[in-house]
Amino acid sequence: MKTSSAKAKGRRLQQWACTQVSRVTGFAWGGADEDAPISSRPMGQPGTDVRLESQVQAVFPFSVECKYQETWSIPAWIVQAKANQKPGTDWLLVIKRNRMLPVVVVDARVFFNLLEKGKK
Repeated sequence: MKTSSAKAKGRRLQQWACTQVSRVTGFAWGGADEDAPISSRPMGQPGTDVRLESQVQAVFPFSVECKYQETWSIPAWIVQAKANQKPGTDWLLVIKRNRMLPVVVVDARVFFNLLEKGKK
């Protein structure tokens, strides 16, 4: 696969994640060059793959990393997600491979805390 094709797949996954965050928070999302509260970070830029402004993070307190690859290296990706984690947020991985729906990976304590809050 060409590098440009692989980057395009990764970019589409980031845009999908932006759409999902926008849907659950009600905030608009735009491209990397737009001035929207949710945006997809350009490939190769440092930081999280989904850029969230502070008002979005108040509602969606996650630092989002996206990976679209056939071979999964989840432990290494968790290290990267933690390295890019913004203060006051939890890391969150959105991962995908061909012919498979996206999967979200979060710390188990975060997952169970979310379930507990949902019961109240």
